[in-house]
Amino acid sequence: MATGQAPFNPVPAMRTYPPVEHPVVVIGPQYLAQYPVELAVNSDFKVSDINGTLIFQVKSKLLSLHDRRFLKDAAGNTLVNLRQKISTMHDRWEVFRGESKEENDLLFTAKKSKLFQFKTELDVFLGNNKGEVPDFKVKEGYNESSCSILLGDCNTMLAQVHGRHILAIMPNVDYAFIVALVVVILDRINANDVAIIGINGVNGVIDGFASSV
Repeated sequence: MATGQAPFNPVPAMRTYPPVEHPVVVIGPQYLAQYPVELAVNSDFKVSDINGTLIFQVKSKLLSLHDRRFLKDAAGNTLVNLRQKISTMHDRWEVFRGESKEENDLLFTAKKSKLFQFKTELDVFLGNNKGEVPDFKVKEGYNESSCSILLGDCNTMLAQVHGRHILAIMPNVDYAFIVALVVVILDRINANDVAIIGINGVNGVIDGFASSV
């Protein structure tokens, strides 16, 4: 993000959600939700608030060895880039600050919780977590149009994906982090022909990625 430039703050959601006790900041404190936030993801993977104001956008660049995706703010500044490690069995993704690929800029990684699973479940580790206990969990809900993002060691809800393209984010949570994580979720689902936010939406996202290259 350009120096001194403030992010676009989403309009508060009409629904109420319980706040998270301690702030969850991964990408930056400027993206910490001060109130319940609902974001909508369209087929081109542009993310807007409930008034339709653009908040984030995703661009993709297909490489020979890695599929890199870039989360940008509304002005086009790169916040993070996401890179898939194709050599791992658990479909691991790495997320770095800005356009960096350096280890000291690694923000978090996400991978399948199990090699074989019928429902989507991901383990998410912060960059400095070298252990086996994830910092966050992603779990598919009772139907394939929903999932939950939780703190890793408890059932504290950070965000939900529901209604095909809606992200409901709790107060005190880094909403840029949630959006970056949803990029991982969408790829994970598409790779296994499973839909947690609607198979048509996933196909639209992939088409959007392809058209932006």
